[in-house]
Amino acid sequence: MAYKKKDMSRRTFLKSTAAAAILAATGTGQNVIAQGASTTLRLGGPVFGSPKGPDEWAAALKALGYRAAYCPVDAKATNDVVKAYEEAAQKADITIAEVGAWGNNPISPDEKTRKESIAKCQTQLSLAERIGARCCVNVCGSRNPKSWAGQHPDNLTDETFDMVVESVRAIIDGVKPTRTFYTLETGMWWHPTSADSYLRLIKAIDRKQFGVHMDPTNLIYSPPLYYSNGKVISECFEKLGPMIKSCHAKDVKLGDAALAHLDEIRPGLGGLDYKTFLKELSKYPDVPLMIEHLKDAEEYKQAAEYIRGVAKEVGVSFG
Repeated sequence: MAYKKKDMSRRTFLKSTAAAAILAATGTGQNVIAQGASTTLRLGGPVFGSPKGPDEWAAALKALGYRAAYCPVDAKATNDVVKAYEEAAQKADITIAEVGAWGNNPISPDEKTRKESIAKCQTQLSLAERIGARCCVNVCGSRNPKSWAGQHPDNLTDETFDMVVESVRAIIDGVKPTRTFYTLETGMWWHPTSADSYLRLIKAIDRKQFGVHMDPTNLIYSPPLYYSNGKVISECFEKLGPMIKSCHAKDVKLGDAALAHLDEIRPGLGGLDYKTFLKELSKYPDVPLMIEHLKDAEEYKQAAEYIRGVAKEVGVSFG
């Protein structure tokens, strides 16, 4: 069954969804930039070692120069522990950016896996709600029976699109969050693959607490997109900006082989247009930029130094 509603011009739709998103964000503690607001951004990443309790965790983040963090507890944590970390973050001016729901496949071809995955995503969304994270994030899933995020010929069909809509609705409706959002990470071989496909999902899902997670590296999957990735980034912020809850900081490099091959790589070693990325992000300074997928503390340090250096070039900072 395809999701068809009354026709609406793209301009009208963008205005209505943006306005709704701003109202939703303002009403649930998710700040949206106002004219003249600060251009001090929030950079974050993982904490290495084993901080003993909320205060040491917050101090470790501050020592790294981070003002954003991944969720520090799992869903088994008691309400008292969750509250303690939330209060430590607030005291240190640290935003808990996101709770991951990774490894779960809400559109799996296996019914048992699909149901279990939806339940696990609900558990993670509940954790995000409890701790006051800006969002809970997962990919939409895959029709690949062996991989929750793997390639499959049916991943980008209209039938799968409808499955994504139903699964996201089930996840959100099962939790009914009021201060956090469920989001989908953008992808190359799963929905959404672009700003416009994200808008299509937002319209079809039709849930106030469905937001946007932005990972521009995942949207660069061809040489034309690679060479014009600044335009891709700007388009995403133009069309989705008020709805973006968290961003990932990675990079992408196009190889020299005859057949196109793109690799995810540490920020600063690839071709992602970080100047454009940070300029656009500066319009929404409360949206965290989270470094991910690096092997050790030294690589995270190098990535953070590069991102801060670009920020200085374009006239913004990370505090």
